[in-house]
Amino acid sequence: MTLIGGDVADQSEGVAATATPALRLRGVCARFGAAVNRPVLDRVSFDVCPGEFLCIVGPSGCGKTTLLRLLAGLMKPSAGTLEFEGSAIRGPSRARAIVFQDYANALLPWRTVEGNIALALEGAGVSREGRAERVCGLVKKMGLETAARQYPQQLSGGMQQRVQIARCLAQQPRVMLMDEPFGALDAITRQILQDELLALAAEQGVTVVFITHDLEEAIYLGDRVIVLAANPGRIAETIDVRLPRPRNQLTTREAPQFLAHRHRLFGLLQGH
Repeated sequence: MTLIGGDVADQSEGVAATATPALRLRGVCARFGAAVNRPVLDRVSFDVCPGEFLCIVGPSGCGKTTLLRLLAGLMKPSAGTLEFEGSAIRGPSRARAIVFQDYANALLPWRTVEGNIALALEGAGVSREGRAERVCGLVKKMGLETAARQYPQQLSGGMQQRVQIARCLAQQPRVMLMDEPFGALDAITRQILQDELLALAAEQGVTVVFITHDLEEAIYLGDRVIVLAANPGRIAETIDVRLPRPRNQLTTREAPQFLAHRHRLFGLLQGH
């Protein structure tokens, strides 16, 4: 189903409907400083089902990162409501972990891979034994065994982003909020991490909200794709992807429905 404007779309096939969405936004507006008459976001409304993989695309300046920060509880809306599992979002929570694009600055350079992954566990008061067990499991899961005692500056960009995702997963979040996490990576590394993220999300049953400029990435990863228009940021259209899972980098991207979605998204961002 496709909806125009800021209304809420019916849930896509393959994503179970639920009485309590993982995330719910109603009439969310964001204004900064003196620009009160030109909101960054204007009356944005949608639901995200538990276990859904939602991608958000749009031109620069349309409020994608602002929206993610609102969902993380790092900012408060100027108007409207945001809920996580039926309760108002009033601040950050380990249940809603955020992965940034700038992995180099997100990681602590004086901590090893294991030390960076353990950071959130230390803050949560997890015992030394509990931290060691969970970190060991995540190091294996993310393919970081050979780098466990190395420092971020000794790693490639792809490996650094694996560390940041592992640190996020260490918190055992129910929602992962991802701000263009693969945007600075080369094409091959990007595709490898896309597939690993899809497998991890399915295995963990985690809900994902994923910001990207890459239209093909949005279609490949998402159950739905929300297109934001700019000036002010608002929902232009919601597209149900409905491509079968598991997905394949070759066959999925060559499917007629994939190409049709790419054509539609490109047209929307060109104003057609």
